Amino acid sequence: MLQIWGPSRLQGHVKISGAKNSALAIMAATLLCPDDCRLRNVPSLADINRMGEVLSALGVKLKRNEDILDIDARDLKTSEAPYELVRKLRASFFVIGPLLARLGVARVPLPGGCAIGARPVDLHVRGLQALGADVYIDKGIVHAYVNGGKQRLKGGKIYLDYPSVGATETVMMAATLADGETIIENAAQEPEVVDLANICRAMGAKIEGAGTKTININGVSQLHAVNYPIIPDRIEAGTFLVAGAITRSEITIGPVIPEHLRAVIFKLEAIGAKIIREDSDRLRIVPAYQHAATNIETQPYPGFPTDMQPQFMALLALSDGNSTITETVFENRLRHVAELNRMGADIRVKGNHAIIHGVPRLSGAPVVGTDLRSSAALVLAGLAADGETTFQGLQHLDRGYEQLEVKLKKLGAKLERIKP
Repeated sequence: MLQIWGPSRLQGHVKISGAKNSALAIMAATLLCPDDCRLRNVPSLADINRMGEVLSALGVKLKRNEDILDIDARDLKTSEAPYELVRKLRASFFVIGPLLARLGVARVPLPGGCAIGARPVDLHVRGLQALGADVYIDKGIVHAYVNGGKQRLKGGKIYLDYPSVGATETVMMAATLADGETIIENAAQEPEVVDLANICRAMGAKIEGAGTKTININGVSQLHAVNYPIIPDRIEAGTFLVAGAITRSEITIGPVIPEHLRAVIFKLEAIGAKIIREDSDRLRIVPAYQHAATNIETQPYPGFPTDMQPQFMALLALSDGNSTITETVFENRLRHVAELNRMGADIRVKGNHAIIHGVPRLSGAPVVGTDLRSSAALVLAGLAADGETTFQGLQHLDRGYEQLEVKLKKLGAKLERIKP
């Protein structure tokens, strides 16, 4: 439980951690390599620990020292990921592509994760089938194997019906060791996809076009050792920019890659905040005294990220005028509305639309986070609200924000983690 006393005024600098969504996929990618891999700027998160447990169960040796993670996957002892671990972490399904490419066989349970809507693996399955794998699902386990003496996938052409990040990354990893050329059409363009492609290239893979809608992979026979830094987390960065805006506080954040935050910066500027680029990897937010209303529609990158939608809803709840948020990516990602309304917000939901009538202030209240980003939104609302907010749902926050309350305290926020 987190107790928050508001309203807060923040000041200072926030160090942005490595990107959770990059690190999880990249940890899976190290399964492709029979040499030592060193990852730097790895965040300390519950999800990272869980992925480490999945890799360990496969026979991988891991050693952690602060933000450095050394991975040795030369002695994979099994092609089957354990159900009790995979069900807790959706990203653990990423191991299916590398296992299949390296061993010619993989058995991975259907994944779990945040309950924000259906995220089926059919695109992943069709992508692996296009590379020559036989894939079937039996009793909740995805079985994939390669026929033939070489036990090697074959390059193929894949069109994704939706630019799914997970499917793009799964197919790209599997194709790095396939025989021949693979083309992924309508690929996801997220920075995390580019980060994954970059580490694969650093290990010797031949990948072109990551960050565009068409990715070309020419398979190689083997990958080699690597020492690679994870990119900064654009969602953590965006969350702290909103923290500055909602508390009307001037703060700086870094390191960041400003290009990754274009959609977030555009919307903050549209409501009246100023985002100043202090150097190549550092931003400062200067909030408006009263933020204006705006409309937001979530889209795959480079559109407005669904992972920033709840935080902006908290901000728009205190803006001047009427705003609309349309959620197009996940059908269950508006469950924080009821909790924000409990704090005095005026938000109505119609289908996948949230109509927000800005109010002058929020009031502290007991609230419960239902997923990672909704939890962040409720903490931000608590910082801006009058009085005490009691937040439950720390298990969600710990999955995706490294020491969130510690970083907020350093900025001057009044909050305390209460152990049960």
